[in-house]
Amino acid sequence: MEYQPVLTHQERNYGMVNPGYEPAAQGRPAMFAPPAAPPADFTGPSAPPASMFDNMPGYEGTLAGGGAGGGGFLPPPMPAFPTPQPQPAPEQPSWNIPSITENTAREAFALFASSKCCYSAAPAKDGVITSMDAFNTYRYRLETFTESRSTEWSHEPYHGQPVDAFAQPPPGPWEVPAKLPSFFMEDKQVMKVPYTSSMKACHVCVGMGRKPCKDCAGAGNKVCWVCNGSGYRHGDDRCHHCSGRGRENCTPCHGQGSKQCDTCQGKQQLLVYINLTVKWTNNSDNYVVEQSSGLQLDNLSKVSGKELFKDSQYMVYPVMGFPDPAVVNAAQRLVNEHQGKYSSTSRILQQRQTIELIPVTRVTYSWKGKSHIYFVYGNEFKVNADDYPATCCCTVM
Repeated sequence: MEYQPVLTHQERNYGMVNPGYEPAAQGRPAMFAPPAAPPADFTGPSAPPASMFDNMPGYEGTLAGGGAGGGGFLPPPMPAFPTPQPQPAPEQPSWNIPSITENTAREAFALFASSKCCYSAAPAKDGVITSMDAFNTYRYRLETFTESRSTEWSHEPYHGQPVDAFAQPPPGPWEVPAKLPSFFMEDKQVMKVPYTSSMKACHVCVGMGRKPCKDCAGAGNKVCWVCNGSGYRHGDDRCHHCSGRGRENCTPCHGQGSKQCDTCQGKQQLLVYINLTVKWTNNSDNYVVEQSSGLQLDNLSKVSGKELFKDSQYMVYPVMGFPDPAVVNAAQRLVNEHQGKYSSTSRILQQRQTIELIPVTRVTYSWKGKSHIYFVYGNEFKVNADDYPATCCCTVM
């Protein structure tokens, strides 16, 4: 549709529009420049075309990605040598520890009460312990330390980096060396796959290094926001913001109508290559034996216990000879689950199984003729007392 300017009273009297960018003379109408139509490919392609990526042997399924591994996790190759078989760990001589003393329970309760601004210290200070019941709880933990690898096509502005594609066949995804962290320490390493780097014209700016400015649709100027393109403010007063032109230079592109391409940073060329992401993950699962103390099991995740048993090897053998059959069954189940779950998409490097004994003591005490309970649990002697009998509401001013 043809551009039709909106004329002011003075412009209708003159019946003309100044075609130049010069400021309008006194009493003369302002210049009106029709806005430029944006080019057909104004936004440019959002994703690189498939033709940008070379066909690399061993990486045929690699896709363009956004940093998450465009080709997905790659299954590890079959081991060249037989994997060592897990060995049963020696049986432990003792699976129990003594219960806490009454003095320890009383001190932990007093410390708990003093840490609460709304709790009176009286129950912890004056309450009389009437009974203590130990409910020692076992926690079994299995950790499987894995290495996974994924690939994706990536690119960066070209500024003279080595171009080595097809100089020789690239190494396979699991042949690229990576620095292994300590066992059970999570880490990630991202690296370029050797002999996959090539130089391509930028797909966003089509090798121009610049893109049309979105703010002014490539015109370099916009309708003046002060006078709305009329060139005048009030009556015959010429607009001082645009000097009567009716349009002003576009600030984001400095009046050039185009801006530097963000993708190639004005270099016009991109270095295209395959990125390899190596990720080491410590996959951990816990099983806590149910106990009838009344303490919620969620509380036990915040404390540590006494380590009774530890076994670490390439693949662990489910624990045997433990007095609680629930722990034995949990170990068998988790070992089978981990080996089936993680071996298909990653390489298992090491496994570790531990058994902790978390002390849980239910303390019954009397205060002001009524009976109450609290729990002391974990190596930290943490206290849980949901029915603390002397609390108040505090208001912080």
